[in-house]
Amino acid sequence: MIVAFSVTPVGSGEDVGEDVAEAVRVVRESGLPNRTDAMFTSIEGEWDEVMDVVKRAVQAVEARAGRVSLVLKADIREGITNGLTTKVETVERLLAEG
Repeated sequence: MIVAFSVTPVGSGEDVGEDVAEAVRVVRESGLPNRTDAMFTSIEGEWDEVMDVVKRAVQAVEARAGRVSLVLKADIREGITNGLTTKVETVERLLAEG
């Protein structure tokens, strides 16, 4: 499964980079395949391990802010691995073909 999620501290003002960095640190230390962009962090793995990482990332921000907003989108598909890379490669290939 691939989960794209965003953790945002509530009530911390506009500069939330340090709080968000703590969530991303949890994801990267998990060892699971992941990718972070301007809006979401995506992580790939089995249900329980991915959800555990999301929970710990939320807790890391919650410890700093007290209140957290979580947006989560999941692609649940058995037997697929390396989806973070292959899904993007497919789109890029199709774009290159015209």
